[in-house]
Amino acid sequence: MTPSLSLHIIPLLIFHILLVAPPSPAEAGKGQWHLLQENIGIVGMHMQLLHNDRVIMLDRTDFGLSNLTFPNGRCRNNPQEMVVKTDCTAHSVEYDVAANTVRALFVQTNVWCSSGSVSPDGTLVQTGGFNDGDRTVRTLTPCRMCDWREVNNELAARRWYATNQILPDGRQIIIGGRRQFNYEFYPKTQTTVKNTYSLPFLVQTNDALAENNLYPFVFLNVDGNLFIFANNRAILFDYNKNRVVKTYPQIPGGDPRCYPSTGSAVLLPLKKLRESNVEAEVLICGGAPRGAFLDSLSGRFTGALKTCARMKITDPSPRWVMETMPGARVMSDMILLPNGDILIINGASVGTAGWELGRDPVLNPFLYKPNNRVGSRFELQNPSNIPRMYHASAVLLRDGRVLVAGSNPHTYYNFTNVMFPTELRLEAFSPSYLEPGFSNVRPTIVSPASQTKVKYGETLKVGFEVTGSLVKDSVSVTMLAPPFATHSFSMNQRLLVLEPQGLRQVGKSTSYEVEVKAPGSSVLAPPGFYLLFMVHQEIPSQGIWILRWAFINCKI
Repeated sequence: MTPSLSLHIIPLLIFHILLVAPPSPAEAGKGQWHLLQENIGIVGMHMQLLHNDRVIMLDRTDFGLSNLTFPNGRCRNNPQEMVVKTDCTAHSVEYDVAANTVRALFVQTNVWCSSGSVSPDGTLVQTGGFNDGDRTVRTLTPCRMCDWREVNNELAARRWYATNQILPDGRQIIIGGRRQFNYEFYPKTQTTVKNTYSLPFLVQTNDALAENNLYPFVFLNVDGNLFIFANNRAILFDYNKNRVVKTYPQIPGGDPRCYPSTGSAVLLPLKKLRESNVEAEVLICGGAPRGAFLDSLSGRFTGALKTCARMKITDPSPRWVMETMPGARVMSDMILLPNGDILIINGASVGTAGWELGRDPVLNPFLYKPNNRVGSRFELQNPSNIPRMYHASAVLLRDGRVLVAGSNPHTYYNFTNVMFPTELRLEAFSPSYLEPGFSNVRPTIVSPASQTKVKYGETLKVGFEVTGSLVKDSVSVTMLAPPFATHSFSMNQRLLVLEPQGLRQVGKSTSYEVEVKAPGSSVLAPPGFYLLFMVHQEIPSQGIWILRWAFINCKI
């Protein structure tokens, strides 16, 4: 949350398009929206999909009472709380995707503007926050009735608006936060238990009042170093030696893209994993012009940015290539879809992140197709009717839908007499690849079983069925790491494209099998749970869970 400065026609057109260039199946529609719940009780400020197909959501504890009361008279008693010291309502929930039900979870300390990631064994590790929660580590194990466990003062520094990234050895690095120009690791060892490590880059990118370097965009590069973007600049960082390996060019135009200017960023799908030199590209979209945050505080609302910047971060001489979205966006989420496309969803076209600082919600998602030529990569999707402003989030589900929750640009829960009421509705966006018309080309995975363990470099046989005609040169396998989504950035989001080998028909005419080789190292795919998808003619199957496992030295 942003504190204040004190702390706070049509048939003819279709015919013409078909004559010019027949669309691929995934381009035929523009997606559909479905309301799942009228009231989940809390705002989905943070979201994470776990390998039991439950989505964990968190909201700050000092909004006041939520709309979900704990069962059996349970209450949260916290003398350090700034609003309600005895609170019998939940501020975290577990959403069961298959059952479409919500279970209240008990969180004691304030998770406002915190961060998180999932450890290799599938445990959600949630770090930092505000007030009594700023040095707390919370963990939640995926099981039927598990709840949050919290350890206070587990972090070496206060972490508010920080970013987490899973490392090849299974640890996570926690970078930055408000007035924290450093990083630390979790879990702790005897040598690092109280250590923070200085990161001058965060000082250099810190604006005096607007900051614009909070929730930095962090990606594990294919060489094992970290790509870190803050404000309008980026570095390649060796966290083991605490040194900058490379300084990238400033983003063209010089406008900030990080919180509170709040654009979004994604590491594009990693391909050709059999080669020694794997290429990696980063895409950054939207945000707000420099000065927009202070202008908004004064009641002058500035139009958001409509540009994206794309750069191959593994190039010897990298440069940003600019693209233009169909419209301006700030506070949007960027979701990697199983077929490698990117969905840009939520947000506004005017203003910045923060209390009441956004205007003109953008209801239409944009679809970005990274393999198309420049100028033809964006497609406008069908709109929702629910504004998703500040404190909204979105995550991909195993069935290919995108779950959308949240929006609360107020100091407290406000359901009336405000421009954008607090939003407790839960909805899902179904991309066009889920349309019934594609059922004959949509693959279904029949083997291996879900939750299969896969070793690095292992050859994996994937059995699948397609009821219609199979286009053999249009088959791929993708592997996606579900992210921790908050404040328009999905931490640890990663999609790897595995090239199929030895495609053959097995048994009945609709059954097939391919072999894929798993990524050879934890630098390409950090250990943990991934979703595995078959993709045929850009139409993905439902995913299955696989566990990428390596023998690692750190304690999990």
